[in-house]
Amino acid sequence: MQRTLTTCFVLATMLLGFPLAGVVLKGDPIGQYVEFPPVTRYVRHASFSPFFFYLMALLFVCTTLLLALFVYTGRKKSRCATRPPHARFPWWGWVGLAVILVGWIVAWNRFQWLKPLQHHTFLPLWIGYILFVNGLCLKRTGQSLLTDSPGRFTLLFPASAVFWWFFEYLNRFVQNWYYLNVSHFTAGEYILFATLSFSTVLPAVLSTTRLLLSFPTFEIGLRKLTPFRIGTPKRLAWTGLVISAVGLSLIGVLPDLLFPLLWVSPLLIIVSLQFFTGDKTIFSPLSEGDWRTVIPPALGALICGFFWELWNWNSLAKWEYAIPYVHCFKVFEMPLLGYLGYLPFGLECIVVGERIQGSQIYQLGGIDDGTASR
Repeated sequence: MQRTLTTCFVLATMLLGFPLAGVVLKGDPIGQYVEFPPVTRYVRHASFSPFFFYLMALLFVCTTLLLALFVYTGRKKSRCATRPPHARFPWWGWVGLAVILVGWIVAWNRFQWLKPLQHHTFLPLWIGYILFVNGLCLKRTGQSLLTDSPGRFTLLFPASAVFWWFFEYLNRFVQNWYYLNVSHFTAGEYILFATLSFSTVLPAVLSTTRLLLSFPTFEIGLRKLTPFRIGTPKRLAWTGLVISAVGLSLIGVLPDLLFPLLWVSPLLIIVSLQFFTGDKTIFSPLSEGDWRTVIPPALGALICGFFWELWNWNSLAKWEYAIPYVHCFKVFEMPLLGYLGYLPFGLECIVVGERIQGSQIYQLGGIDDGTASR
């Protein structure tokens, strides 16, 4: 517990303090970084750059091919795996699907008689999604995060709100996304409605990760792949902390160059501190060839990212993007290469989620790898 509290304190101090210290030294007014609602746009982004675009496109293609290779290999290794008999799809799963459909219709239309509700469609859509995905997990394996431990699952919601507010704060220094049609909210109203919406992030990503693990391709096929061992963790830990400290201090000074740290620095800090304390990290199982702690969470966040962007696309209260150098080829409102950010974000979700759910995320009984029959 003490190690966890220490990690949280150091993480919060670095994420909150270092970017603010950097802009104070730069001489910027602090007020614009804590504005509610956040409607002022003060970061001027660099224009499109072919060099950076092709460089990021190469990274995008390599990452896509690598993920495809993992999935293909996992599917090949799990051919003989069997799942337990299907359970009944729960009634609350059907409720979740109905909420999604109604929420989607309301979000993408401008019914005058529903006008007061059309700024608030994000929350019901994602409550419906969470119920539906957990219903699918229950049907496939007889288990789900929601039903295995309802108390712990409920704790994900407040933790998620705090978790995402850190990303909102970091975004104030780079302004890669901004919100439309929220200026009519008072500061208190914005904080309340935003917090309720942010509370669904972790439950959605973790539930999607659990759903992926209900497939033998991910649950069985990723267990025994190529081992990946980290040689000098203490040296990597110092490197990660230095990069994070320097980068976060300069993120508001050089937002166009350092904006990727918004997605990477929390993970770097947490893993570096775990290296120092000797705790296991999400990368520790890789030394035994177990990639379940990395691939499913990354893909789970990417799947959620697709639906975040889809349902946001034609909503009334929404966000848009301003990403330097690579802002083109949009899929909904997000530039195609921007979807890369969801991959490390999924790892950060699983790191936080494991502190609450424990190993339950990976405990799926009844899936047989088929070795007994061979």
